[in-house]
Parts: sequence; C-alpha cells; structure tokens
Amino acid sequence: MIRIVLDTNVLISALLSSQGPPAQVFLMVLLDPDAQLCVSGDIYAEYEEVIRRLRFKRSDREIEATLRTIRERGFWVKPAERVRACSDPDDDIFLECAQAAAAHYLVTGNTKHFPGAWASARIVTPRQFLDAIS
Repeated sequence: MIRIVLDTNVLISALLSSQGPPAQVFLMVLLDPDAQLCVSGDIYAEYEEVIRRLRFKRSDREIEATLRTIRERGFWVKPAERVRACSDPDDDIFLECAQAAAAHYLVTGNTKHFPGAWASARIVTPRQFLDAIS
C-alpha cells in the first residue's frame, strides 16, 4: 500500500484539467486499491476552503462530490506534533500529515517550499511521482 499526501495545488490542478499528471495522480489515489490518500483535518479544511473559491468556477455538485470522495476514501490521521520546516508555513500541515501517516510520498506542484524529504516521505512533483511508481 502506497500512502500519499496531496498538496492542495495538485487537487485544484486535477479539478481544473482532467488531463496531465495532477489529474492522473488524483485519480490514482482515489481509485487504485493499492494507494491511500492521507488526510488530516487541517488538510481537509484547506481543500474545502480552496476548492470553494469562486475563481475556480467549480459547481456545488462537483465540490460536494470531490469532498465526499476524499472524506470516504481518505486515510485519516491526527498529527501528534506541529512542524515548522517549510518556507511557506501554511505548507507545514502537509509535512505533519505525511509524518503521522508514515506516508511514502508528498506530491506537490511547488517542491521549492518543502525540504527534499520528510520522515518516510519523498517530496515530489506529480510527474516525478508517476515516474517513480511506473
């Protein structure tokens, strides 16, 4: 079982375009029985806040279906400690989740904000993730 944390930018990119690596990664973590999308309460709250932004022009139906799928299929963790390691402090929640879930990968579109690895997780772009698992 591969445990994966998705940065919000990967989720949004997947919803904005059904083509490309972010969409492939998102579908894999939701549909592949050998992959687990790792989620914490903080990450879910960020997903929900960002996906509802008007500029992304997602329908209520699409928003609710996406969030319901994440709630139902996600592997939920409660991080035990706070982390301060990202250049953007808002991204620390993804490291906290990766550590609590013993995730194998943290997939993000902005690797420059993160260390190269954290706990057991490699921090990679969607393309790097797809290359690594193929």
